[in-house]
Amino acid sequence: MAKLLIIFILIGGFFAAAFSIKKPKTNIIFILADDLGYGEVGFNGQKIIETPNIDALAKSGMIFREHYSAAPVCAPARCMLLTGQHSGHAYIRGNDEWTSRGDVWNLKAMNENPKLEGQFPMPDSIFTVAEIFKSSGYVTALIGKWGLGAPETESTPNKQGFDFFYGYNCQRQAHTLYPTHLWKNEERVLLNNKFVDTHQKLDPKLNAQDPENYKDFELNDYAPELMHKEALKFLSEQKNKPFFLLYASPLPHVPLQAPKKWVEYYQKKLGKEEPYLGGNSNVYYPNRTPKATYAAMISYLDEQVGDLVKKLKETNQYDNTLIIFTSDNGPSYAGGAQPQYFKSGGPYQEQFGRGKGFVYEGGIHVPMIAAWPNVIKQGTENNHISSFYDFMATISDLLGIKSRKNDGISFLPTMLGKKQKPHEYLYWEFPETGGQQALRMGKWKAVRSNLNKGVITTQLFNLETDKQESIDLSKQYPEIISKVEAIFKKEHTKPLNQNFGIKVLGDL
Repeated sequence: MAKLLIIFILIGGFFAAAFSIKKPKTNIIFILADDLGYGEVGFNGQKIIETPNIDALAKSGMIFREHYSAAPVCAPARCMLLTGQHSGHAYIRGNDEWTSRGDVWNLKAMNENPKLEGQFPMPDSIFTVAEIFKSSGYVTALIGKWGLGAPETESTPNKQGFDFFYGYNCQRQAHTLYPTHLWKNEERVLLNNKFVDTHQKLDPKLNAQDPENYKDFELNDYAPELMHKEALKFLSEQKNKPFFLLYASPLPHVPLQAPKKWVEYYQKKLGKEEPYLGGNSNVYYPNRTPKATYAAMISYLDEQVGDLVKKLKETNQYDNTLIIFTSDNGPSYAGGAQPQYFKSGGPYQEQFGRGKGFVYEGGIHVPMIAAWPNVIKQGTENNHISSFYDFMATISDLLGIKSRKNDGISFLPTMLGKKQKPHEYLYWEFPETGGQQALRMGKWKAVRSNLNKGVITTQLFNLETDKQESIDLSKQYPEIISKVEAIFKKEHTKPLNQNFGIKVLGDL
């Protein structure tokens, strides 16, 4: 009888121990492409550029058809992703290059003086999603492009919640993919690249069809490759703790620089084309085959996505990892990029004035995938209207913690196939390219442009019938305009940095 009692006690202890084992916390990889248009991936209809790995990720998870960046350019989009604030509340609302320090656009001067690198910093009081992960026991890493504060300030990745950082601190430095250095945590790492100044044009005396004349723009250490190696290394090292990796790739942001094998692949596929020779201050670098090189940059990014998935499977982490893939804003028109040729905006306009830098759909409506094995149903898609500033609410929901005050709504229910609380509206404001505001409210999209000229005119579009935003319905729906304009007034707050102010809204 005593033996039988011992056996029951042992069996009971075994089951108690088994049920007390906690499921490991979910790993998160957030892949943030740079200037990748809605229509530049196969799952959104791209016909020329090949993205098989990204498309496979989409098939393994869920496509968000109505996902938006929080801003139409780099720095503010990243700030709002990390802080959960929309652009009427966020600290960083534009690309402030902090010119009061000196000649910050002089690449040579920046190389010599790190204090000229970086963009206007966030204050230490800003709370980021990386800090949420850290406080929940995660190892955190940012690999790629930062753009939210200069070296030696309180706003470097390591001081804003990331245990590990490798990449570009400064967006202007990222105007070459063969830089003289990158940053590893708080230290500069010198690369095997000679100094080549940015924003050049090809000497008109040179033969534009001769590859030898482009050698200065194809050097040794390719930053996206170096950063990718660090990302794979980081994944290999994460055995005992959950991790959050923000993989902020600089691709396919110009300049046009890509691995030789991919360039040659598209040169053969696309045939002979006119070189990009440059011309004004925004030319970046000349390129002999601009279409082939731009396509090559995206296919190399796609290859990297495949590598990340492969590494997760090799290390037995894949089944417990949520992968989110998106882009910081719409496609660029600069530096030899040809968005209209590739139909980069998909169903949305992508040319200058409608793509990057503008709050029309082409500038802010971005591709988005969420893949989470055995949790998100494979091969699904949704029309939930969501934004970058939902990420903080979403990860707080996922971690089961109370979220810091933010403007977002968790889209975890959508990923789980449950009932989702919708946004009443999404809000944007942008002080650059003339000064702009925008609102998405159900099928309605309202846009204000050229606010810096002092004139407030609100356009209204029905996105269900007019994805191109070509038919202004503001005069037909005055009641919608009244509601929209009240929201514009409600959501705008005066920015702490006056460089982000819009005078007609009462900021300056």
